[in-house]
Amino acid sequence: MPSTCAAVPGRKTDTKDAQWIADLLQHGLLKASFIPPQPQRDLRDLTRYRSNLKQERTRHVNRIHKLLEETNIKLSSIFADMLCKTGRDILHALAAGEIRPEVLADLALRRAPHKRDALVPALQGCMRAHHCFLLGELLMMVEHLERSIARLDREIEERLAPQKETMERLDAITGVSQRVLETLFAEIGWDLGTFPDAAHLASWVGICPGQHESGGKRMSGRTRKGNRHAKTILVQAGHAAGKTKTYLGAQFRRMSKGRGRKHAAVAVGHSILLIYYQMLTTGQPYEEKGEDYFTQRDQHEKQRRLVKQLERLGYHVDLTPQHVA
Repeated sequence: MPSTCAAVPGRKTDTKDAQWIADLLQHGLLKASFIPPQPQRDLRDLTRYRSNLKQERTRHVNRIHKLLEETNIKLSSIFADMLCKTGRDILHALAAGEIRPEVLADLALRRAPHKRDALVPALQGCMRAHHCFLLGELLMMVEHLERSIARLDREIEERLAPQKETMERLDAITGVSQRVLETLFAEIGWDLGTFPDAAHLASWVGICPGQHESGGKRMSGRTRKGNRHAKTILVQAGHAAGKTKTYLGAQFRRMSKGRGRKHAAVAVGHSILLIYYQMLTTGQPYEEKGEDYFTQRDQHEKQRRLVKQLERLGYHVDLTPQHVA
């Protein structure tokens, strides 16, 4: 049996670590890792690849934006999404060699006629043949990626067809969309028997506060490493929930005042994961507590605290609600 002194600083090597782990395995002291079934692992491949393609599409869209900035064309100042229907028509016309602002602005008459006067000065640039060629290549790449993403969307939806009813029930959670549920089903699954409780699941995902204590003093509570794909999608869902007038939205705004929006999104993502676990394990529907949940809770807590203070001073407190006419 390897000596325990292998873990002492200065005597620690990879070989001794391997011997120590092998000895723990022989005595049954190692817990098995979570390995999802084959269909879920295949689903993971699809959702992760789709995420990579979306990131690649975003990079190409940013390159298009940079190219237009180089040629002094301010299309993004007119359209929030440059790749909307009108924006695509204008970009394809630019790639084809059309550089007259009036002709390009006429393409917006079908969708945005009120923006024509603003489009003319925004489209006065210095496009050269080099820019036209490069823009055409970037547009072809973006459209190719969009077709690939659409095919992946259809394939993922078909593979999750047996879980359609479950997904419709979970879709009631604030901030959760079909894409969020597809990622959670691929990364975590819908059979959560592997995780003893919601806290274990949050720890496995890595969306709970970390434990770092030294000398009895609590250090940084930075989240630990976990499943970065599930964690990322939960944080995105937390940001989406923060824009709503719901319980989770109130939690986001409440935490963002003191800790910032990033910490608030992680906290709301953690709450969404706990709700996800409870709904799948108990079969209960989602119950919305309401935007005023924290306000009422704080009011009751303040009332209880004031009553206790008066009782400690020797008073008997009998609360009677005041009816406002």
